[in-house]
Amino acid sequence: MKNSIELKNGFLIFIGIGLFFLLMDILGLADKNYLRILNAFIVIYGINKTIQYNFNHGNSDYLENLISGFKTGIIGVVLGIIGLIIFIYIKGGESYLTKLSDTFFFLGKTNIIKYCSVLLFEGVASSLIGSFALMQYWKDIVINSKY
Repeated sequence: MKNSIELKNGFLIFIGIGLFFLLMDILGLADKNYLRILNAFIVIYGINKTIQYNFNHGNSDYLENLISGFKTGIIGVVLGIIGLIIFIYIKGGESYLTKLSDTFFFLGKTNIIKYCSVLLFEGVASSLIGSFALMQYWKDIVINSKY
């Protein structure tokens, strides 16, 4: 049952990130690097839903919930990267990358694999940091569960 909530909320993260970046592309803001920080809030929202669900269903183990939240974030990020790769190829491939924001790690011309690898690294980092930060909040919350 726990894996299903991780998949559900991971897919929710994917949908949220996908809609966010589609909106940025439609509005012509895809080249604004500073707006990418907002996708961390979408990832944190999905992770929080998983951790909250676990606590509400009687699982208050710190390490299990940390791993569950992290897995939720990773599922969302990996699906988002796959969606981004498909979107880039639909929009024109390597030539479309020049319209996207620069990554923090590469200067100049990059390719799809490098670009998506950096985004995967950023997503994994935000998932880990977000899971840890949320667990610092949730570890002190006492839930009166009816389960």
